[in-house]
Amino acid sequence: MDKRIKEDWQGRRAAVIGLGISNFALIKFLKDAGAEISARDQKTREELGERLEELKSLGVELVLGPDYLDGLDQYDVVLPSPGVPKHLPPLAEAASRGKLESEISLLFRYSPSPIYGITGSSGKTTTTSLAWEIMKASGLKAIIGGNIGTPLITELPRLTPEHKIVLELSSFQLENLEASPQGALITNIAENHLDVHGTMESYIAAKQNIYRYQKPQDFLVLNYDDPESKAMAVEAPGKVFFFSMENRVECGAYLRGDDLVYVQDGREEIIVKREELLLRGEHNAANFLAAAVLSCAAGASVEAAAQVARSFQGVPHRLEFVGERNGVLYYNDSIATTPQRTLAALKALSEPIILIAGGYDKQLSFAPLAEAVHKRVKHLVLLGAAAPKIRQAVLALGDFPLQVVDNLDQAVAAARLEAQPGDCILLSPACASYDQYADFTERGAHFRSLVQS
Repeated sequence: MDKRIKEDWQGRRAAVIGLGISNFALIKFLKDAGAEISARDQKTREELGERLEELKSLGVELVLGPDYLDGLDQYDVVLPSPGVPKHLPPLAEAASRGKLESEISLLFRYSPSPIYGITGSSGKTTTTSLAWEIMKASGLKAIIGGNIGTPLITELPRLTPEHKIVLELSSFQLENLEASPQGALITNIAENHLDVHGTMESYIAAKQNIYRYQKPQDFLVLNYDDPESKAMAVEAPGKVFFFSMENRVECGAYLRGDDLVYVQDGREEIIVKREELLLRGEHNAANFLAAAVLSCAAGASVEAAAQVARSFQGVPHRLEFVGERNGVLYYNDSIATTPQRTLAALKALSEPIILIAGGYDKQLSFAPLAEAVHKRVKHLVLLGAAAPKIRQAVLALGDFPLQVVDNLDQAVAAARLEAQPGDCILLSPACASYDQYADFTERGAHFRSLVQS
């Protein structure tokens, strides 16, 4: 481990809040650096299960249960996991004293490699994966992480200035972060996570940290078609690139007729024809343009972007084609945890759709989704805590064939009964999964297994 890191942490008292995957890696990192660790979670010992034994083997103090936030004022630094609400009084107080850190903030502090960060309300994972693939296809030493893949705090010992870190960053990871990547990208801004951030203003402010601390030599990629993100260009400390599906841009990438075009210093170069892009949907074409701009600005080639466009088949749980059964197509879009994402999925598919939606209510409006359901959906199957709210929004616009079921097993069975050859059964919930699943990946995996069985 780097000598500077050990000097920073030797003997310091650190409270790590939330014992998920990223914080397990963080605990090991801090322990190796010589810190004294208090590992905390609102879960009980029984609920932690196998993780409890691993924590014991690390020799850290454990504070579990309802009092897990007690006594934080006694610690030199407090490191909450991304999903822990920062507005909780003990954490807000730690932030006011400048004692709040995270795995991501430490990565920014200690990484010898340049960081390229991607955020947005939707499309983050696909765009991050595309950028990573384009950089690799260009021969660059690209590493992917952040809100996707392995916590990169564990990779620090092997990182060099030649590596390029491609980082997916959620609003939770950006909140309270006082550092920005050398290259930043915002895919779009729409309502999301208001159940945690409270207001749209707070949510947007968290996203803005991705460029707020940039330097003049850094760059920012923005969505020209999204008014909220486009307006951020005037605040950017460094160079601004745009991507667009609707307008020509002076510097960046855009859709010109049937061509996806890269623009640099006034010179236009066709990357690929629109039809060559394997990913379905206009939103994925926008994601590709965004990734191409970020990657090329970071040193990748247009030729590599074209190669990835023709070969990249997508990321699991993101409009993932699961299979065909008796002439019916099945798509897993479990990542659609907001109405905006489901709207994109409905727009991407041309087949008649039986939609499975519902789940944990993030306090978002379902009115735009209801309009799209009446236009694009053949039959609607609802489940989860938000089912009554979605049902009300849809029926407010007129009668519609729908049904409410208790779980995903019943939903798939009901959808299958309604489907005819040529139809598409789409799981695109427009809601989070927390009322019935640990996360969207568990929900998507369950859907996939139901289809495959």
